[in-house]
Amino acid sequence: MYCVAKRLPDIERFGLANQIRRAAVSLTNNIAEGHGRYHYLDQIKFTLQSRGSLEELIDDLNACEDEKYVSTEDVGPLKQQGWRVCQLLDGYIRYLRQQTNSPASRVKEEELLQSADADDSRFSM
Repeated sequence: MYCVAKRLPDIERFGLANQIRRAAVSLTNNIAEGHGRYHYLDQIKFTLQSRGSLEELIDDLNACEDEKYVSTEDVGPLKQQGWRVCQLLDGYIRYLRQQTNSPASRVKEEELLQSADADDSRFSM
């Protein structure tokens, strides 16, 4: 999507191009932030946000195609990739929702806090 943003005319530099870059970063940032949470419900919330950013990107592709900024031949494969990512996100959300219903896989905060105190090597330099 960054390549698409770079190809847009100067008039779109602070409009559509900026929106595309922000949505693309938001998509991956929300997945990462959700993964960093200890609760499945938080992970679901952030993954849903990520899916919303993906939908924005697909709509931005429609705008690029409508305005003839990007050819239909170039937009088609990008949309297909977008819909594939949407399927993957939906599958991940289904998995997370199943985990919220499984008592065996629930995370106990006390255990997480104890293990975090025991090994903070990922934060040391």
